[in-house]
Amino acid sequence: MNFSITEENYIKAIYHLQQADGNVTTNELAAELNTKAASVTDMLKKLKAKKLVNYEKYQGFRLSSEGKKIALGVIRKHRLWEYFLVEKLQFGWDEVHEVAEELEHISSKKLIDKLDAFLDYPKFDPHGDPIPDSNGKMAAQKQINLIDLPLNEAAEIVSVGSQSTELLELLKHKHLGIGTTIEIKKRFAFDHSMEVKIKGQSAFIISQQLAQALFVRPL
Repeated sequence: MNFSITEENYIKAIYHLQQADGNVTTNELAAELNTKAASVTDMLKKLKAKKLVNYEKYQGFRLSSEGKKIALGVIRKHRLWEYFLVEKLQFGWDEVHEVAEELEHISSKKLIDKLDAFLDYPKFDPHGDPIPDSNGKMAAQKQINLIDLPLNEAAEIVSVGSQSTELLELLKHKHLGIGTTIEIKKRFAFDHSMEVKIKGQSAFIISQQLAQALFVRPL
């Protein structure tokens, strides 16, 4: 069964929202997709008719197991294309999200399975997010927020909490990326900023907001 681009975008958005807080409300979804609540209600009726969401009035809604399968398929395509664009076509990690948003709607399963094999079955995309395999299974990543890393302990950056161009641009400017080894040298009580050190560079200050967007694996 093929779905429209809009349907796939809704299913993917519901999946991401329900990861955070279980049931999803119409208003949350409208805000996420930058659309009107009335349009959301219409689409939910369609998705419910196709048995992709379970929807109770005033209770919010979540994906059915079939809906979750569709969502993971779209996410798999998106993250594989991001990996391909960065690793094989040398796109910057801050340039690939928009392109992958278009490519994720290609419906050929054969193409995606061949792409996966061509890339040698990567487990994580360029932003450190896990790539679902063809059965929807994802590798678990042992990670903590940079904020929680003890002082003077080395850790490797494994993922970023947002893919906004502004954040990725800032990280690029500060030479912080997936795989960078980082240590916290000092915390400042005044604004919760911190002094960090990465290999081959003098220590520098990052804001609390930036630290909260970085996830690390202690080494």
